[in-house]
Amino acid sequence: MTPSTDADRHRRGLAITGLGGLALSFDIPLIRSADGEVWSILAVRSLSTFLAALATWVVINHLLGRRVALIPGKAGLIAGLLYGINSFTFLLAVFNTSTANVVFILAFTSMFAAILSWIFLKERPSNATFLTMGVMLVGVGVIVSDGLESGHLFGDAMAACSAFLLAAAITISRASGRDMSLVPLTTAIFPAIAGFMLLPAGGLTIAEPAYILFNGLVMIPLAFFCLAGPRYLSAPEVGMFYLLETILAPIWVWIVFSETPSSPTLLGGTILILALVGHSLWQIRMRAARARLACEVAG
Repeated sequence: MTPSTDADRHRRGLAITGLGGLALSFDIPLIRSADGEVWSILAVRSLSTFLAALATWVVINHLLGRRVALIPGKAGLIAGLLYGINSFTFLLAVFNTSTANVVFILAFTSMFAAILSWIFLKERPSNATFLTMGVMLVGVGVIVSDGLESGHLFGDAMAACSAFLLAAAITISRASGRDMSLVPLTTAIFPAIAGFMLLPAGGLTIAEPAYILFNGLVMIPLAFFCLAGPRYLSAPEVGMFYLLETILAPIWVWIVFSETPSSPTLLGGTILILALVGHSLWQIRMRAARARLACEVAG
């Protein structure tokens, strides 16, 4: 394979993954725009995501001729249940704290994943990762301290639970070695069922259902597929694009709803973003250095 082909694949991977990060950044603004009751939003968002997963599975298996399981084995089911519970905690966070708090605290997912991989997969994080985790704890502490003062502690705690649940699901997926690409979308049926069971007496209450349907049918599946990580991108590069939601979602909400993040939230979020960007750039640099060393040895 020629260097130019590698470069083309890499540029295409950057474009695809960037599109996924951009799509993900519209999740919370679309939830807010739907203007609905929390269980109604959970039910419709999750059911539409599940239907999108079924449609995708039919296309992949019957039109493209690839064999992909909706839920691959016991590991897929456990990971899916974690994704399903995450839907609960994520929406409770969205409805009980500011958008900026939610996305900044969710940025800690990668560090939770590093800790869980260390405990269960015996993959010891590097010293740079430990340093990054320490800095990020400071950032989360600043945000949560603001939540204590403003009465948003429950929402902040739900966002932290979401970060942990996502990290646990990712760790299980990595440990299994199975293709889990459809699991987060397929197991949305679990929170969908729970959401319909928890509906208020008046039934579904969503002022603008088109927003949440568009979110579940189009934007969430698009984000998951694009961020699944094209083979020609490294994990640190993919992780950088997850930060698009962290940076852009508060901006969209500020533009549309005039929700201005507090000064402590902005300070804590800035600490988190700088720590993650620095860590990702360090990983990319180390990966490039190892590749150059391998080429020199082979040469």
